[in-house]
Amino acid sequence: MHEIRVGFEDILKKQLELAGKNYELLSTHGVKAFNVMGAIGSGKTTVILRLAEALRRRGLRAGAVAGDVAGDDDYRRFRQAGLPAANINTGDDCHLDAHRVHHILEELPLDEIDILFIENVGNLVCPADFPLGTEMDIVVISVTEGGDMVRKHPKIFAQTDVMVINKVDLAEVVGVDPQRLVADYRTVNPHGIAILTDAKIGRGIEELLSALGI
Repeated sequence: MHEIRVGFEDILKKQLELAGKNYELLSTHGVKAFNVMGAIGSGKTTVILRLAEALRRRGLRAGAVAGDVAGDDDYRRFRQAGLPAANINTGDDCHLDAHRVHHILEELPLDEIDILFIENVGNLVCPADFPLGTEMDIVVISVTEGGDMVRKHPKIFAQTDVMVINKVDLAEVVGVDPQRLVADYRTVNPHGIAILTDAKIGRGIEELLSALGI
């Protein structure tokens, strides 16, 4: 059986072009954007909210894009926290892409945002193939997902600038060693930065900001 990949190279080329335009648009408005990936339940939204709080204390304004297959739960959490935000529902697609992000950027008050967090659709497979035009890519995992997440999904971790290991307060309870996850990450991505967090109480958020160069 032969694998059929019709026009994938053309699709990727177009996505790269659109991602470049997104980067230029954001740069024009002085916005630094970050692509936040991770599985459902890893704590992406909570991490973003804690980052936004820390940025506010520094006098920086955060905004957010909530990407989901359906619904607006994360978007409403961002808005309730006072963040300029927009919602993207992808329907059958399991990832955001540069085209959708470009259109949603037109709805945001970019001149009122210093740092934009783009929360991707919740999974560890599809988002890895689609650049959005951000400064860096972040992947959030939780110890509750198991100790083999990096080994099972090496591609997304190999392409990620920062890995956040969240819910470390539960590590002993679920029998997962966060340092083993760090070691696995360094195996597939020697240049990536691993940060341990308990986003619920804000642990590790300052270290994460430093890793993002903020």
